[in-house]
Amino acid sequence: MLTLLSYTMIVCFMYLVMSKRLSPLVALILVPVAFASLGGFATQLGPMMFDGVKMLAPTGIMLTFAILYFCMMTDAGLFNPLIKLILKCVKGDPLKIVIGSAVLGICVGLDGDGATTYIITTAALLPLYRRTGMSLQVLATVLLLTNGVMNILPWAGPFSRAASAMHVDITELFIEMLPLMIAGVGWVIFAAFYLGRRERRRLGVVQLDHDEVMS
Repeated sequence: MLTLLSYTMIVCFMYLVMSKRLSPLVALILVPVAFASLGGFATQLGPMMFDGVKMLAPTGIMLTFAILYFCMMTDAGLFNPLIKLILKCVKGDPLKIVIGSAVLGICVGLDGDGATTYIITTAALLPLYRRTGMSLQVLATVLLLTNGVMNILPWAGPFSRAASAMHVDITELFIEMLPLMIAGVGWVIFAAFYLGRRERRRLGVVQLDHDEVMS
């Protein structure tokens, strides 16, 4: 019964937000309260809310700091030298371009925000992919793999929510997951190498001058 109620709540929340009948903030407040009341928890809402805030407050503070810090670093041009270096090294070789995409995605993904990874990496490499005729699906695939690995960082949303849901210390969980994360990074580089070699066989090495690469 609770499972059915939970899925119904999610569907109702998505419908109200996507149809613009409620703003996300209002829907996040009203929908859980309404469904908790339907489930017979109306008298327990106060203590449940208090316990939820206590449990999620450290995670929320960490996420807020990470978002503000890395947004400030991005605006200050933290990743610009790395982007220029990668673009200078890959030139017109599809294999190097895909591996460079993976390296850039991993470095930018240190902020734990998948949206930032897509924005910065795509803005830097999309013109190069189009100029060389490479498949944009390769770029999307590499970035998806990268985000999956970098979401294991303690300040990443999925990892912090998982730690909160399991009621475990986020630092201890990250230490246990660290070998898996390292293996994941290795797999991303290997997958990028495989996809890049396929693109090199299909397209060959495209000759680009320095100005085209850095533009």
